[in-house]
Amino acid sequence: MSKIITISRQFGSGGREIGEKLAKKLGIPFYDKELITRAAKESGFSEKVFENVEKKSVNSLLYSIAMGMNAYGNQDIGFTHLSLDDQVYLAQTNVIRKIASEGPSVIVGRCADYILRDHSDAVHVFIWADLAFRKERVINIYKMPEEKAEENILKYDKRRANYYNYHTGEKWGKAENYHLSIRSDYVGIDNSVELIADYINRKGKA
Repeated sequence: MSKIITISRQFGSGGREIGEKLAKKLGIPFYDKELITRAAKESGFSEKVFENVEKKSVNSLLYSIAMGMNAYGNQDIGFTHLSLDDQVYLAQTNVIRKIASEGPSVIVGRCADYILRDHSDAVHVFIWADLAFRKERVINIYKMPEEKAEENILKYDKRRANYYNYHTGEKWGKAENYHLSIRSDYVGIDNSVELIADYINRKGKA
C-alpha cells in the first residue's frame, strides 16, 4: 500500500480525528499541525505566520483583495514580490509535495487534495456532517460555548472555503474534487476510518 490520503473536512465533522485514527491504523505518518511545523522550519517563516494567514480568510471578497497585496503591511519579505500569504501557500505546497514523495501518509487540510491532484497514489476524502452533530462535537470536545457554537462552525467553514477557493480556483467541498465524500454523523467516526481503509485496499486490488 503506497497511498497518500488527503482529508478535507467541515469544522466539527471529526475529519481530523478520522485522519489521525486512519494513520494509526495504517501505520503511516499523520500531518496536520505537524505540516505547519515542518513548513516553518524549511521556509524560515515562524509557525505563527502560517497560523495567522489561515485565520485571515473570512470574507471572500476582502480576502481576494487583501491577497493582491502584502497583507502584513506591504513589507519586503526578501526573495519575492509575492504577498506573504502566497509565499506561505507555496511553502506549504513544497512541503506537501515532499511528504508525498517520501511515502504513504495522511494529510489534513491545506489544499492538499488540489496540490496532489495529479499524484497517482493519492486518495482524496471530504468529511462532512449535519450541523447538529457538529455543534455537539465542538461543545463537548472543544468546550465551545453553546450559544457561540453554530456561529463559529459557520465562520470556520467559510474561512476554509475562502482559502481553498482563492488558492485553487476550485470550489471547496465539490464532489468532483474528491474520491470519497463521507457523512460522518451517519457513518460514524470509527466506521469512517474503516470505510476509507477498505476503499484504499479495494482500490489497490483493482
